[in-house]
Amino acid sequence: MDGERGPLRVVIAEDSALLRDGLAALLARYGHEVVAAATDSDGLLAAVAEHEPDIVITDVRMPPGHTDEGLRAALALRGERPSLPVLVLSQIVEKTYASELLGSSGSATGYLLKDRVGDVREFVRAVERIAAGAIVIDPEVVRALLSRHRTESPVSRLSRREQEVLSLMAQGRSNPAIAKDLSISQAAVAKHIGNILAKLDLPEDEQGHRRVLAVLAYLQHHGSAE
Repeated sequence: MDGERGPLRVVIAEDSALLRDGLAALLARYGHEVVAAATDSDGLLAAVAEHEPDIVITDVRMPPGHTDEGLRAALALRGERPSLPVLVLSQIVEKTYASELLGSSGSATGYLLKDRVGDVREFVRAVERIAAGAIVIDPEVVRALLSRHRTESPVSRLSRREQEVLSLMAQGRSNPAIAKDLSISQAAVAKHIGNILAKLDLPEDEQGHRRVLAVLAYLQHHGSAE
């Protein structure tokens, strides 16, 4: 596994036995331990209370209603344990709850679409990054949130280029990756990010924390209710 952190203790919530067992086997292959596997939201809440895992991986739709039980359980867990890393896996983007989840904490959150998880090593790396405090968001989720009605917010102050940079930040891109995607220099990226942080009126703090706050401001701006 990447980094210095040891094996992760994981709780999985997934009602599909095939996917649940597959995730457990995949994580075990990379040295992590699934300490509990729940099949519904009540089981997820109980498993987290019992095992206090390093990260939770949950489906959005679970019994009994197969609507948004998993995501609502994730929000409940985040309310009780604000620092608990949570990765949501879904077939679709639940815009309202996705925006609420991504805005519920400064970090340690992921939202990935199942159909777009094609590289198992990248998936495990995403789990590890979220457990370490990162935000990992599927670009399709970002695009879905962008389709929502836009309300007035400090994000409106940003130039078109600054919004492009912030959009890529929201997708988890590093500065070198943003520079490559936009065909600009890393110095230009750093300058744009500096402008973004200033225009969003973010409190002076450690740079990484301000970057996370900028991403959350962007998501909340573009994910506001219609």
